[in-house]
Amino acid sequence: MTQAQRSRLGTGRLIALGSALIALGAIGWAVLHQRPAATLAAPGSAGMSVPSAGIDSLEAAVEAKPQDPSAWQALGGARFDAGQYAGAVDAYARLTALKPQDAQGWSALGEARVMASERDPMPADALAAFQKAATLDAANPRARYFLAVKKDLDGDHQGAISDWLALLKDTPPGAPWLADLTRTIEQVGKINRIPVTARIAANAPKAAVATAGIPGPDKQALAQATSIPPSQQRGMADQMVASLDAKLKANPGNVDGWIMLIRSRMVLNQPDKAAQALRDAIAANPTRADMLRQQAAILGVE
Repeated sequence: MTQAQRSRLGTGRLIALGSALIALGAIGWAVLHQRPAATLAAPGSAGMSVPSAGIDSLEAAVEAKPQDPSAWQALGGARFDAGQYAGAVDAYARLTALKPQDAQGWSALGEARVMASERDPMPADALAAFQKAATLDAANPRARYFLAVKKDLDGDHQGAISDWLALLKDTPPGAPWLADLTRTIEQVGKINRIPVTARIAANAPKAAVATAGIPGPDKQALAQATSIPPSQQRGMADQMVASLDAKLKANPGNVDGWIMLIRSRMVLNQPDKAAQALRDAIAANPTRADMLRQQAAILGVE
């Protein structure tokens, strides 16, 4: 395995694993982690590195607060984005020691161990980290992705494709890793002569719209939306999202509604309001905080 094969970061990173070309990292570290936006590359900015001064400041932060899991998480992410995989492994190992029930931390540790490996495409300690993440959270996308990679490496190409298709089915519309996950399935299917086109179509998420998931308008409102000028359609979308926001203030226990609101804010290019919605949702539903954070991370909310 050459460095060139392992160096393409972000959602488009590809690596040759045995007979198959697997999109390692297609799940997208930037999407599934919470990290300081000012320090790290934005989601989708594959190949961008982190300035050494940024890493230095994060290293100083963990020295000042060695018991702070968020500091180790940020340092692990910075080192990973900079291609310092062994250093990322060290940081994520500290994170999981401090937060042993954090599935995202374990899956991040597993990916860092994969990338740090010079020869073995799936080191035993990386597999163990993914299995731990899946035990803590069976829905963790990155753990599911890499456990399917393990099946492919072991020759169970049908099983791997089935697992990736199940992940595809659970992928939200517009997720940054959607295209790469789809391409992985296509490539492995082609190499191993497994028909996948119809199965991809059956499991692919439907196209998202600005009002997806918002309690819908009646037929009259829909007709009005299609008849008004595009410049006014945004105003209608804003009104619908504001209406959902107001309903959630009256009924803050509606967790699905909060996820709808966060998704809608991101579609409307309102990341600050999406982040505020996440904070409000967690404050109102502290027992569902982990699930809310995971869903928000999938949608790209810092």
